[in-house]
Amino acid sequence: MRSISPIPAVRTLTVALAALLLAGCNHAVFNPAGDIARQQRDLIIISTGLMLLIIVPVMVLIVVFAWRYRKGKGGTYDPNFDHSTTLELAIWSAPLLIIIALGALTWASTHLLDPFRPLDRKATALEARAENSQALRVQVVSLDWKWLFIYPDLGIATVNDLVLPVDREVRFDLTSSNMMNTFYAPTMAGMIYTMPGMQSTLHAVLDRPVDSTGYSGNYSGAGFSHMRFRIRGVPEQQFAGWVAQAKASGRVLDTATYMQLVKPSEKVPSMLFAVGDPDLYRRIVERCVEPGKPCMGDTMRKDMGHGGGGHEGMTPRGGSVPPHGQKPEGAIFKSNEEKGTGSHLTKPTDTRKAPGATNPGDAANRNMS
Repeated sequence: MRSISPIPAVRTLTVALAALLLAGCNHAVFNPAGDIARQQRDLIIISTGLMLLIIVPVMVLIVVFAWRYRKGKGGTYDPNFDHSTTLELAIWSAPLLIIIALGALTWASTHLLDPFRPLDRKATALEARAENSQALRVQVVSLDWKWLFIYPDLGIATVNDLVLPVDREVRFDLTSSNMMNTFYAPTMAGMIYTMPGMQSTLHAVLDRPVDSTGYSGNYSGAGFSHMRFRIRGVPEQQFAGWVAQAKASGRVLDTATYMQLVKPSEKVPSMLFAVGDPDLYRRIVERCVEPGKPCMGDTMRKDMGHGGGGHEGMTPRGGSVPPHGQKPEGAIFKSNEEKGTGSHLTKPTDTRKAPGATNPGDAANRNMS
């Protein structure tokens, strides 16, 4: 009687179990609800497929070569083999072509998916109606350990609850209150950093109703694992009703409320606010929410008044910046007398007085740099 190998049966059972386990999964990255997220998903799939064109043949050929060129009965063992032009061409040309393809794909996608770049969407009947709508602005602030979303044009704000109208472009302006973090909305767009004292920008859109989760993608302390927010894409009419609900919530986001929110806290439930201070986000970016604390912009203007220069829009100090269109001469090309001196610059020592080769150990030789 012929014996039946158990290997095919085990393999079939393993594949069936894997398919059963994955059937209940809904991976947000591979189930996008936005144009940007969809392009990023396609980029991942294409890149993985291109890399597998090398990985899979190499793994198969390892087994084939080991079996075919084995030493023993049936093998073609050849200890004197040292070169094959055909093998060399195959080994080097295939990876080179794939690297070129990946490089071109990466270059194109880097520009097309630039988060600062406004969306360039295909015109469909539904999107054509949305083209007349101005992009919805949402100001994002990463706190410890929660997310604050301010809708400046609507006069509302939320904590850990991001609600957006379907088929309307959204422009996110992002910053952080305390430490560097990462805003990650996998169903809508990719990751982008939030940094204190700086502002990032992200353009995205939801093209179908969705109810998913956004994350913090950068470790920021004890409450990091619970730093999540709800993402909801709703029809325009339902969104208008939600805005009215936020305005009638009875809570007001002002300086005092923000100073309470900025305190570290975990597992914070969603909250709705009417915005009581329309200038709050600017002061968060400029690090001057606390009463009496000067803003970065005021400090820069004050520095400008004292002769500081070099920033766009500031009056340069006399002689510090050459006239427009002229390239400054580097200090390496100037003599010691031309370099001058100042409160922050010590005039170099005349290197001609250094002992040099006559006394190599002399401390004065250190001034030659």
